[in-house]
Amino acid sequence: MNDGLVSHPGPVLLVGGGKSDPDQLRELLDTCALRVAADGGAETLLALGVMPDAVIGDLDSLTDVSRARIPAERVHHIPEQNSTDFDKCLSNITAPLVYGTGFLGPRVDHQLAGLTVLANRPDRRCILLGEEDVIALAPPEIELSLPVATRLSLYPLAAMRGESEGLRWPLDGIEFAPARRVGTSNETSETRVRLRFDAPAMLIILPVESTPALSRGLLSAPATWPAHA
Repeated sequence: MNDGLVSHPGPVLLVGGGKSDPDQLRELLDTCALRVAADGGAETLLALGVMPDAVIGDLDSLTDVSRARIPAERVHHIPEQNSTDFDKCLSNITAPLVYGTGFLGPRVDHQLAGLTVLANRPDRRCILLGEEDVIALAPPEIELSLPVATRLSLYPLAAMRGESEGLRWPLDGIEFAPARRVGTSNETSETRVRLRFDAPAMLIILPVESTPALSRGLLSAPATWPAHA
């Protein structure tokens, strides 16, 4: 794994230029001691009186006034246009978990680009938070502690298979693919859910109040995929 520009032993907050729920963002600021801004996400942090520890991106959304407030050594300009600012950031953050806000709305094309980045960076554990949902790329195996009847949606970004325990509609034997079979609107049937996947291409989508459970699951999940994946 490339250590990149930012390395931290604890969770890292990554703020994008889209809308972030203020209350949610304040909770994340309390959770994360290190805060990174993706380009214009620096404006969001500065508006809350928080100086970003790093700003990464092509910097086309960061105003000159705001840039002048940030110490020059914290600003990392990556001008290439072949990747999004979210990808630039995620590939340059080494941490056990990244919480990303300001990436899931309101534009659908931005959301799709963000979800694609998750699939392209399976070595980075990242949770994207929106107003209603949280989304993460599933690791090889994950165990979640959730109330019974919690909505748990699964969306494949490539052809793949999975296995499950504790879901109302089990995954075993199903061939998933984005244009053929998806797993949206499933729900938990037990308080302990176990999921296993054969490729790093399944998105887990949960209600936003399930963020702590998803965080614990990702932090305790295996770090590497099986050799055949």
